[in-house]
Amino acid sequence: MAKNFLPRHSRYDYVPITERKDYSWPGGKRLAFCITTNLECFAFGAGLGHDNAKTGEPQTQRNYSWRDYGNRVGIWRLFDLAEELGLPLAHNTNSLLYDYAPQIFARIRARGDEIVAHGRTNSENLRGLWEPDEERIIREATETFVRNEKKRPTGWMGAGAYETSVTPDLLKEVGYTYFMDWPCDDQPIWMRTRSGPILSVPYPVEINDSPMIVHRKHGAREFCDMVVDQFDEMLEQCAKHPLVCNISIHPYVFGQPFRLRPLRAALEHCVEHRFRERVWWTRPGEIAEFCSSIQPGIIPGS
Repeated sequence: MAKNFLPRHSRYDYVPITERKDYSWPGGKRLAFCITTNLECFAFGAGLGHDNAKTGEPQTQRNYSWRDYGNRVGIWRLFDLAEELGLPLAHNTNSLLYDYAPQIFARIRARGDEIVAHGRTNSENLRGLWEPDEERIIREATETFVRNEKKRPTGWMGAGAYETSVTPDLLKEVGYTYFMDWPCDDQPIWMRTRSGPILSVPYPVEINDSPMIVHRKHGAREFCDMVVDQFDEMLEQCAKHPLVCNISIHPYVFGQPFRLRPLRAALEHCVEHRFRERVWWTRPGEIAEFCSSIQPGIIPGS
């Protein structure tokens, strides 16, 4: 009988959630809730980037300026919304944004938000790069964050969540403790690299406004219903297993006024929920730090 040569990876083992050891988040909380924005900058008339009219359109002044709305207007509305509701934020951030919008970083510092490294620009991604070129880009982006923030980011989210076969290895070797490119779980898991383990923190491809609004053409209220349903269901499920509910928001999408209104209502539902005492309102870096403190054998892959 011929063997099955289905290509596989060796980054993690299959461990169903029903067979894992139980633990709780700090303070006995059961659901870690994060909002992660995506602060991105793009090349003008070149490179990669979404179009708001049709998939596959060329880079023009129209789609450049549509995305730039997020930096000029949208993120400021999201900052204000987070302050209204008392919510922490994390930001997947392109390093080249420092040259363009330093005021955004001043607000991030004033709020005490987390910066997650998000490559240099979303006009490029790591797919198809040779290892030395990929390492150079990762190091260049990291050094930009260190130079501006006087500390290194602990987490990485690839532009478009694209990787090569060695990305986790390079991230570990540059000094990252966690990343969010593998949407395979509702709990953090330790993944193997050639230089030791790196933590995968859950990050959504479903409760993510970019694929849902831009590509799948869901409406704003439909997406916000998904946020509420995700939160409510996970709040019930977390009685059995500690979970992470991470919501991905792009300022050029939900910074639009007509979308901001239903998002406000959805997040108000979350923060005012009668079982909100079960929720840890947090950021991905704090999740990673907590997981690193847990004794081996509890988090899958440890």
